[in-house]
Amino acid sequence: MTFYEIIDKKKKKGELNKEEIGFFVRGAADNSLPDYQLSALLMAIRLNGMTDNETFLLTDATAKSGAVTDLSEIAGVCADKHSTGGVSDATTLIVVPVLTALGVKIAKLSGRGLGHTGGTLDKLEAFEGYNVNQSPENFIKIVNACGAAICGQTAETAPADKKLYALRDVTATVDSIPLIAASVMGKKLASGAGVIILDVKYGSGAFMKTAREAKALARAMVKIGNAAGKKTAALVTSMEQPLGDNVGSNLEVSGAIEILKGAENDLSKVCFALCENILCLARKAEKGDNTPIGKEERDGARKEIAACIRDNRALKRLREIVEAHGGEFTETFEKADIIYNVKSEKSGFVSAIDAESLGLVNVLIGGGRTAKDGKIDHTAGLKLKARLNDYVRAGDTLAEIHLNDKSFLKEAENRVRVAFGLSDGKIKMPKLILFRV
Repeated sequence: MTFYEIIDKKKKKGELNKEEIGFFVRGAADNSLPDYQLSALLMAIRLNGMTDNETFLLTDATAKSGAVTDLSEIAGVCADKHSTGGVSDATTLIVVPVLTALGVKIAKLSGRGLGHTGGTLDKLEAFEGYNVNQSPENFIKIVNACGAAICGQTAETAPADKKLYALRDVTATVDSIPLIAASVMGKKLASGAGVIILDVKYGSGAFMKTAREAKALARAMVKIGNAAGKKTAALVTSMEQPLGDNVGSNLEVSGAIEILKGAENDLSKVCFALCENILCLARKAEKGDNTPIGKEERDGARKEIAACIRDNRALKRLREIVEAHGGEFTETFEKADIIYNVKSEKSGFVSAIDAESLGLVNVLIGGGRTAKDGKIDHTAGLKLKARLNDYVRAGDTLAEIHLNDKSFLKEAENRVRVAFGLSDGKIKMPKLILFRV
């Protein structure tokens, strides 16, 4: 078997077997295959797709291309969550403390922000001293001590995915559902958790722009998780506007803390829906129960979630998690030197908010990065003062820009204003939680 033959087979819409996919993944992980051949197969997959079996084999091989985290020393069922990315998407900082306060263990490997999307690790580093680089031994120790660890992926985690993702990024093969599903789920399977919940975003601020694409991706990833013996579910949620009112590390962490103190908004609704599903799945996993989640279970989970917010257990748990990673917990964060109000030039109902554009404004003013090793300004960001279907008058503030370098202010102001569309009447609101797989 030569790799040329594998490329030719997929070019002709053939179905690759386990040995052929293993050859492909090993060649990516150990650099034994040249980039031009790997890229050729990626394009053939992008154009011709993969069967469910091929997608599972690719995911499984990706997960096993490096170290698979051993969670056997953690008592009970471990859960994990993943968001496909968006703007003002601080769900991990809310979901993890709530679940651990209710007895669910979370062993989570997260990433940094790139492009218009924010990264969990960047937000956690808003707490001074928070160490995202923990040894495998410390990772397990932290989970056992406070219920959750949230750290960065190591170089040994799914190395094939790192290579293939870099190639996809420059060969126009990112938008392939089998390749996206294998990339996400390969890392999730390598993390070792027994319960996985996926938050699949669609809309202006998401990588999947349409609900149809997001549903297809959610179904593909849930099939993979269940085939691997993991209790897996997905929610398809809207990113037609930033999920919360804050964009940028310090601002988003402050907003997450407010939700843990009882504030309610779109971000809290998505977070508590994720918590409800994970809590129910984790308890079924503990009992070996394979029946669907029932109404009584969901109602009970919602009451428990509300109670742990009300009595501050979730907020207390966030403090414990931060301190277990060496961080200094605080509820107040440094602010940028300049806070500028972008005012509306006319009156009307907010009919569109381009979330991706606002995410890119955050990058422009220093709150995001364009390269994986780039530095960010934790104080930079945006604070939305208007959301979809709000009525604004000429002169009302649409958003605050928080920045330290005023040379970017004029461009940032113009781009924020353009990101808001106004109309004479209200629009039909996109459903926040569209679909559950």
